[in-house]
Amino acid sequence: MENLKNVAPVEDFNWEAYENGETATNVSHEEQEKAYDNTLNKVSDREVVDGTVIAMNKREVVVNIGYKSDGIIPMSEFRYNPELKVGDTVEVYIENQEDKKGQLVLSHRKARAARAWDRINAALENEEIIKGYIKCRTKGGMIVDVFGIEAFLPGSQIDVKPIRDYDVFVGKTMEFKVVKINQEFKNVVVSHKALIEAELEQQKKEIISKLEKGQVLEGTVKNITSYGVFIDLGGVDGLIHITDLSWGRVSDPHEVVELDQKLNVVILDFDDEKKRIALGLKQLTPHPWDALDPNLKVGDHVKGKVVVMADYGAFIEIAPGVEGLIHVSEMSWSQHLRSAQDFMKVGDEVEAVVLTLDREERKMSLGIKQLKPDPWETIEEKYPIGSKHTAKVRNFTNFGVFVECEEGVDGLIHISDLSWTKKVKHPSEFTQIGADIDVIVLEIDKENRRLSLGHKQLEDNPWDVFETVFTVGSVHEGTIVEMLDKGAVIALPYGVEGFATPKHLVKEDGTQAQLNEKLPFKVLEFNKDAKRIILSHSRVFEDVAKAEERAEKKAAKKVNSKKDKEEIPVIQNQAASTTLGDISALAALKEQMEAEKQK
Repeated sequence: MENLKNVAPVEDFNWEAYENGETATNVSHEEQEKAYDNTLNKVSDREVVDGTVIAMNKREVVVNIGYKSDGIIPMSEFRYNPELKVGDTVEVYIENQEDKKGQLVLSHRKARAARAWDRINAALENEEIIKGYIKCRTKGGMIVDVFGIEAFLPGSQIDVKPIRDYDVFVGKTMEFKVVKINQEFKNVVVSHKALIEAELEQQKKEIISKLEKGQVLEGTVKNITSYGVFIDLGGVDGLIHITDLSWGRVSDPHEVVELDQKLNVVILDFDDEKKRIALGLKQLTPHPWDALDPNLKVGDHVKGKVVVMADYGAFIEIAPGVEGLIHVSEMSWSQHLRSAQDFMKVGDEVEAVVLTLDREERKMSLGIKQLKPDPWETIEEKYPIGSKHTAKVRNFTNFGVFVECEEGVDGLIHISDLSWTKKVKHPSEFTQIGADIDVIVLEIDKENRRLSLGHKQLEDNPWDVFETVFTVGSVHEGTIVEMLDKGAVIALPYGVEGFATPKHLVKEDGTQAQLNEKLPFKVLEFNKDAKRIILSHSRVFEDVAKAEERAEKKAAKKVNSKKDKEEIPVIQNQAASTTLGDISALAALKEQMEAEKQK
C-alpha cells in the first residue's frame, strides 16, 4: 500500500460511461491492472513465504503475506509454539491464491514440513537446540512434532531420572537436541536428556572431586531394585546395596525406603574411573551387636524369630541385626539324621539357650534341645538293666535292629536276641521299620549313648524244657523242611529244628529220605548253648534190628520163658516216660510258640 500516491478525484468523471463499462481516463485497462499488481507481493501457488501474524484467537491465526487478502490458518497448526503472538513472523505454504470465496488459502504445517528436513539436518550438524511439541505416547517413548516432522523421543531420553509417569509430558513443548537421523527412512530421534547431561557431567565432576569416604550426604531415593536403592546426590547417583540398608536381614528394599524419600547416607567407597559410588544407610546407626545386653552369657535363654532356614540349621534373629545359629544337632537329643525343616520354619517364634557367644566375631550359637533334660543324665534310673519297655524300630542292619525308646535314647537288639527258636537270617523277617517292639534292657553304654536290648529275653528260654524232652537217644516224629548239601533241616515238635547228615537220611529200604517226608528221628546230640540238635532216621531201625538180634541170642541161651520178658531190653525212648509235669510245661510252650507264629 506504500506505493499508492494520494490523488485528487477527477472533477469531470463520467459516471454514466463508467456504468456502461467505458474507461473514463486516458489510461488503458491493462496499464491500470499492472499498476495495481505492482502494489502487491508477487506470489504463486505451492510456494513457501514468510508472513506476519496480524490477529489470532483460540481457533484461528490471521497471517498477512502482503497479498491482496490475508490468510487464515487453524490454531492447531501452531500448538507446538504456545508462545505465538501478534507480530511474529511465520512461514506459510500457499495452497491456493484464491478459493471459491476469493480467500487466500495458507498452511503453516505444510510450510514447516517443506523446510523441516533441511532444518532437522542443520540442527543435527550444528548441535542446535530446537523446540518440539510432544503429541502422544508410543511404544518405548513419545512422538514429538519438530518442524512439522514426527520425531521419536525414547523414554530413556526424556530425563536423567527414571520416568514413572509418561502421560504428564503429553501436550508439553520442550527443548530437544537431534541425536540421530535415518536419511533413508526419514526417521528422526531427539533427546531432552542430552541437553542436561553436559551440565550434569560438570556437576558430577565437582561432586566426585569433593567426595570422601565416611562423608555423610543428603540424597533422594531415585529408584528401588531387588538388589538395592539408587540415591540421587544432586546430579550424581549412588547405590545402597541391600545388605547396607539395615543391620537386620532385608528381603525387599521397599520395607526400608520409598521413592522420592530424602535421607542421609554415608559414602562407603567410590570409583573415579567409573564414577560409581557405594553408599550405606545402616552405618549411620550403631551396630546392634554393640548395643547387645552386656550381661548376656552362655546358658541364658533368649527368644527370637526364625529368619533363614537351611538343612543344617536355622538362623534366629534375637534383635535386629543380631542372629544366632541353631544347628540341627542342637534341635533334638536324638542322634538320627534329620533336616532342620522338621523342627521349625521361617517366621516361627522360638526360645533357645545360648551355647556360644563371641562378641568380637559377632557370632552366636543356640540350642533348643537344652530346654529339655538330657535323657542320658538319668539313664540308669529310667532304663535300669532288666527293665522292660516298648520301642520303635528305626533301622535294620545284618546284625540287628536299631530302635528308639524315646527321643534321644536309642538301642540295638542283636539278631541273636530276637528269638529263642527261630533262626533269623535278617531282621526284616522278624519285624518292620516303624513297628513297635517290646524290649528288655541288657546293657547300658553311657559313653556311646546306646542301650543293648533283647526281645527274646522277655520269655523263658524254652531250651531249658527242650533239654528234658529231646534227650539223647529219644525218638521223635520230624518233617524234612529243607535239603542242603551237608544234610537236611528237620522240623520237630514245639517249633524246634534239628539237623541230619545224608548218611542218617537213608531209609530201611535203602532209599534216601526226601523233602517234606515225615519220619521218626533219633536224637544223637543235644547242645543247649549252641541250640543244636543232631538227628538220625537210620539209627531208629538200625537200633531196633540190633536189639532184636541181641534178644534172639539171649533167648537161645535161656530157656526160662518167664524171664524172657524181663531180659528183653526195652527200646530207649525217654519221651515215652515223660513226667506229667513235663507234659504240662510242653503244652504251655507249644501254645506260646503257636501264638508267636501267628504274630
